[in-house]
Amino acid sequence: MLGNLKPQAPDKILSLMAEFKADTRQGKIDLGVGVYKDPNGLTPVMRAVKAAEQKIWETQNSKSYTALAGEPEYRDAMAGLVLGDTAKGRVASVGTVGGTGAIRQALELIRMANPDAVVHVSDPTWPNHLSILNFMGQAYEMYPYFDNETRGVAFDAMLDGIKRAKKGDVVLLHGCCHNPTGANPTAEQWNAIAEVLEQTGAIPLIDLAYQGFGDGLDEDAAATRMIAQRLPEVLIAASCSKNFGIYRERTGILMTLTSDDKARDLSQGAMAFLNRQNYSFPPDHGARIVSTILNDAALTQEWKTELEDVRQTMLGLRTQLAEELRTLTGTDRFDFIQRHRGMFSRLGATPEQVEKMKQDAGIYMVGDSRLNIAGLNRDSIPVLARAIVEAGV
Repeated sequence: MLGNLKPQAPDKILSLMAEFKADTRQGKIDLGVGVYKDPNGLTPVMRAVKAAEQKIWETQNSKSYTALAGEPEYRDAMAGLVLGDTAKGRVASVGTVGGTGAIRQALELIRMANPDAVVHVSDPTWPNHLSILNFMGQAYEMYPYFDNETRGVAFDAMLDGIKRAKKGDVVLLHGCCHNPTGANPTAEQWNAIAEVLEQTGAIPLIDLAYQGFGDGLDEDAAATRMIAQRLPEVLIAASCSKNFGIYRERTGILMTLTSDDKARDLSQGAMAFLNRQNYSFPPDHGARIVSTILNDAALTQEWKTELEDVRQTMLGLRTQLAEELRTLTGTDRFDFIQRHRGMFSRLGATPEQVEKMKQDAGIYMVGDSRLNIAGLNRDSIPVLARAIVEAGV
């Protein structure tokens, strides 16, 4: 039986990681994999996380199962982090296996609620969105998002695209720090998006994977909170991998917001059922780290300080790269790098130009020219800038 399985196409980013490791050149630069790295190329464990783990180690007296939906302390803490005081009493939630698990459970929930729903997805989007949609056989359509000339949001085309969504359809939105482009709508544009969703009756599914990496914790959640206030039904998939730096703990959450208690309770029951069918109880260690931090004022402040350092580091790298390219080209055509937010920017380079940078300079980025800003440091930025210019980007 197993011999009848068909070979699966390798994940492009994981393949790029393997290729990078096999490259023996000194000075090679990994801008492909989507994890935060400090100036020494390490993904550090936050001090607040270490302190929370110590606290858990000292006080935890059982490794028994927790709750099917995940511990209430974690779910409540995450609802507060993402939504603030918005939508209290309207939230149902379950812990998930990372943000990816939250997306998968959201799509399963959508299919249960409306098998005829079409999911509308930005072009481009995180590749795993499309991979999961295709694997599930879920109907989807792409709406325009990125302007390859300005390297910003093609907003008029985006609005026209999401207007095609019908009542009962779902519009997948990146809450902040769009992956892979780094280009984000303005506050005014977010209001226009919400207005379209109100008019069409389509339901937003917000992927919030990078809260705190863009303009700040509250600023990065502002669009999600505004949509939560204006629309009767909202789905939110959030991840703790990046802002808490606990990638390997696979800590995520799926939240739904509804207009009445009956729908909220039905949603809660359906999500718990989906957890049981998929993995029963969600992972607890990462969730307990997060709830320990967010329910301790001193640890929360320590975490916020560390997260702000991470954010400012990435903003500094963006500024330095934009200035280096401005000096080399004598133009401001790469200033979009400084305007983008989050870990990623899409350069707008062709696959051939990306390949040239890899072959000539040992610079590894995804073929669509998405680069991980957090993979840079002050010494590697001039190398990248020269390679971008020499490749003719």
